[in-house]
Amino acid sequence: MLTPRIYTENLFDDWFDDFPFRSLENVDRKLYGKHAAREMLTDVKEHENNYEVLMDLPGFKKEDINIELNDGYLTITASKGLNEEEKNNKGKIVRQERYSGMMQRTFYVGEQLTDEDIKAKYEDGVLSLDIPKKEEKKLPEKHTIMIEG
Repeated sequence: MLTPRIYTENLFDDWFDDFPFRSLENVDRKLYGKHAAREMLTDVKEHENNYEVLMDLPGFKKEDINIELNDGYLTITASKGLNEEEKNNKGKIVRQERYSGMMQRTFYVGEQLTDEDIKAKYEDGVLSLDIPKKEEKKLPEKHTIMIEG
């Protein structure tokens, strides 16, 4: 059976999303919608002394993005919502594709880094992070203790 398509999506997807025997492979759709695979796309480039992280965050403002470093984990959170003042009672939304809500990604960068080490820049919808390479603290060598007696 042929079904009409708009933007390569089946118009009847929403009707069959809640089919009781469907697997959990699409659980991310409930969180980020049908385009979850395209959200927070990230490239990581390794250089001699640092890592360069480029993350796509189109449509977000600099104020909507939060970066935290906690116990060696770098967490990037981006959130935006519908502005209550922009609501218009003259019509209803028939189709909504633009994202509103919160997204988050976490990367382990090592416990030796501090928040002063990481440089961040946001320009043209791309978040750029410069993360230096630091040597981890070496663990003391294993020594055998002799037992007297």
